[in-house]
Amino acid sequence: MAAFGAARTKDSFLQARYKRLTARRGPIRVLVAVEHSIITAIWHMLNDNVPYRELGGSYFTQRDPERAARRAVCRLNELGYRVILDPMDAAG
Repeated sequence: MAAFGAARTKDSFLQARYKRLTARRGPIRVLVAVEHSIITAIWHMLNDNVPYRELGGSYFTQRDPERAARRAVCRLNELGYRVILDPMDAAG
């Protein structure tokens, strides 16, 4: 039940993990995967004697932004849109 509550917590790493995996695995299997993530985090917290550090809901996007862009483009292509990416300048 902790996994279900964690999956419903807004803007959290566990919610992002749940959403990413649900599309491929199905909700019940994903709840088990989220439970495994919780247990792994607890083990590391107890073993290393450190507090829990929330990674945030945008963790996967920040970790690999190019992959997130590819997934978005592929999804839009599946919906029938042609996408041309034009990166913005770093200065703004």
